[in-house]
Amino acid sequence: MSKRKIKDVHLPTGECINQVHQILRERFCHQSFPNKPEGVEAQHKHLVELLKRTVFHGESNSVLIIGPRGAGKTMLLKCVLKELLEEKEVQKNLLQVHLNGLLQTDDRIALKEITRQLQLENVVGDKVFGSFAENLAFLLDALKKGDRSSSRPVLFVLDEFDLFAHHKNQTLLYNLFDVSQSAQAPIAVVGITCRLDVLELLEKRVKSRFSHRQIHLLSSLTFTQYVERVMAQLSLPDHFPDSKFAQEWNAGIQSLCEDKSVEDVLQRHFNSSKDFRSLHTLLMLCLSRVSVAKPAIKAAELLEASRLCVVDAKANMLHGLSILELCLIIAMKHLNDVYEGEPFNLQMVHNEFKKFLQRKSNSMYNFEQPVVMKAFEHLQQLELIRPVDSSSAKTQREYQLMRLMLDHSQIMEALQKYPQCPTDVKQWAMSAFA
Repeated sequence: MSKRKIKDVHLPTGECINQVHQILRERFCHQSFPNKPEGVEAQHKHLVELLKRTVFHGESNSVLIIGPRGAGKTMLLKCVLKELLEEKEVQKNLLQVHLNGLLQTDDRIALKEITRQLQLENVVGDKVFGSFAENLAFLLDALKKGDRSSSRPVLFVLDEFDLFAHHKNQTLLYNLFDVSQSAQAPIAVVGITCRLDVLELLEKRVKSRFSHRQIHLLSSLTFTQYVERVMAQLSLPDHFPDSKFAQEWNAGIQSLCEDKSVEDVLQRHFNSSKDFRSLHTLLMLCLSRVSVAKPAIKAAELLEASRLCVVDAKANMLHGLSILELCLIIAMKHLNDVYEGEPFNLQMVHNEFKKFLQRKSNSMYNFEQPVVMKAFEHLQQLELIRPVDSSSAKTQREYQLMRLMLDHSQIMEALQKYPQCPTDVKQWAMSAFA
């Protein structure tokens, strides 16, 4: 079949929708990186030169890539690595270790992950090390080639770098920076972080071993470019099998992006975060509504997707509470109003609840003390309330001071949406007196 005939193919709507889902999901979930990121040429060149010195000359380095979420820190690093790995010597020699502060929450886990990524589990075996430094030195020593005079270069990438600063004594950071400074083995340490004040988090001994090289990225994206990106992400490519369907789809996307209500939604998302990952979450929610019955994305779908993206998780949790738990939350709200946010305990909350019961002849809300305590503990498990001080755990439970982790508007909004909420409970929540 010739190319001309392929373009004129008309597929069934169901098949077209399947293709749309496949193409756009691939686009949202598997980001393709450009050869060279735009607008950060100087930073790209700086990082390439730095890593080349480690790979080709065995020179150890450390650097921090700093910038807000969505500024392109990870993209910059991946583009640099993609360029470096095109060279055979780099492919053959460079070892990479990728750690994330959200996953490797302490040094023991981090060391285990380093061992796994360097594939040295068999070498380590059942050896017992006296210290972290000794263990790391052994790992790096094991990477030495043949005559043991030369060691393979290792790139350590620490994502969410600031979280590693919260590890006990910052042992991991200290040892990595110490190795990079003392030339024991050729390593490059690249930290990626959103914290501009990250150096203030480092201990003096760690800071003294860091090279103080920093690469700063700032998002220069304008709202017009953001909307163009939305259009590009939702549009179908020229090689889509059914050209007529593709033209109609793309025309629909263009008119969608020109809609005033859609523009307002995108403006809100742009103002809160320029991160394309959060944008892809929004677009994925829109795409999930596309079906044979609804073969296009409409403004209403985008508005609903936006509402789901910014939904208040804590207020949502209130919808699943029992009436007793909801009543305790309202009692806490009244205590907060009366005592201007001062902490409270179970006894105070129960007394407040009893005042409400005394004004009602209906006995449906009468609960025994152990049942009330169980409900109170459940609210604590859900983290809707939390203890003021962890040391107060020794205090008798009824008198342990707590704070409410919800504000007035969250409670009132949840009450409006609470399924079959009794009228007297709603009135009690809205009343100014306790």
